[in-house]
Amino acid sequence: MIETPLVRTHDLARHFDVSPPFLNRLLEGGKRLTLKALDGVSFEIPRGQTFALVGESGCGKSTVARLLVGLYRPTRGTIEFDGHQIGQIKTRRELRPFSRRMQMIFQDPFASLNPRWRVMDIIAEPIRSFGIIQGRVAVEARVMELLGQVGLNRADAANYPHQFSGGQRQRIAIARALASSPEFLICDEPTSALDVSVQAQILNLMKDLQENLGLTYLLITHDLSVVHHVAHRVGVMYLGRLCEVADIDDLFSSPAHPYTRLLLDTLPDLTMTGKSRVPIAGEVPSPIDPPPGCVFNPRCPHADGRCRSERPELRQQGGGLVACHAAEEGRLPRVEGPSGSVCDLPAAARDA
Repeated sequence: MIETPLVRTHDLARHFDVSPPFLNRLLEGGKRLTLKALDGVSFEIPRGQTFALVGESGCGKSTVARLLVGLYRPTRGTIEFDGHQIGQIKTRRELRPFSRRMQMIFQDPFASLNPRWRVMDIIAEPIRSFGIIQGRVAVEARVMELLGQVGLNRADAANYPHQFSGGQRQRIAIARALASSPEFLICDEPTSALDVSVQAQILNLMKDLQENLGLTYLLITHDLSVVHHVAHRVGVMYLGRLCEVADIDDLFSSPAHPYTRLLLDTLPDLTMTGKSRVPIAGEVPSPIDPPPGCVFNPRCPHADGRCRSERPELRQQGGGLVACHAAEEGRLPRVEGPSGSVCDLPAAARDA
């Protein structure tokens, strides 16, 4: 029997109206403008696994996160959580039972924590909001337990966020996310604001929590070394669409999409193989006016006439999915993945 994925999206899209005001359009003869932040994204996340979304800034990764937690509503498509359709839920009351089971860890731990609250109140807020535990003593005991889970001291509960380092603040944010006993955590660039050694500590903590609590993660990042360290499966995004989805080992050993190959070329070559590298040329096109055909074609060294006129769809290739005419037609040169050049983060000890 095949287990149903905990999270599944199908043809998920989110468009924003960025048109000038009506009067400006009327006087200046302008037209309505639509920004397609997300344009048909489908993926699934099995229980207890980590699915990573990677890509350059502006590709739509954070939009996916906001759609999943209900901050945005989809323009089209579906979001399924544990067999329930939640994408079109309109009220907070209807979303509340699912909100307790999914939480989000934000990129900047300083901006996401209330500077006027002590750590005790910050972590206790979800417990009180969802009515999980009653009584001050019981709530405080649960907060102390959560602090221990993330490697902080009991005395830290009396302090304010500004009294901690960046890594410690992110531990507080993780403790707050765990306070409602969620099954699914959405991690939006959780280590990008931290030093490399601190990144390793936070990633190791997340892996331990996943193993001990059976958590499921959606990891959003632009750092492929982070992905290689923690993810089971990866989705590579470009301009609001998935261009490749593959298991972590397959992606790093035999990347299929030209964009994925170029991203992997940016990793440091620790083995000093001397292999020639092709830099990613050009800029990401505007999502308001994307190029016809494959949106990556202006920057792709393998684009041809079909790529410039016909948009590719995700198709099965090996153990993954690839949206590329060149890959489908066998026009891409065979490459060896950068298994020796992946910059794994060091295994760092927990701080007390």
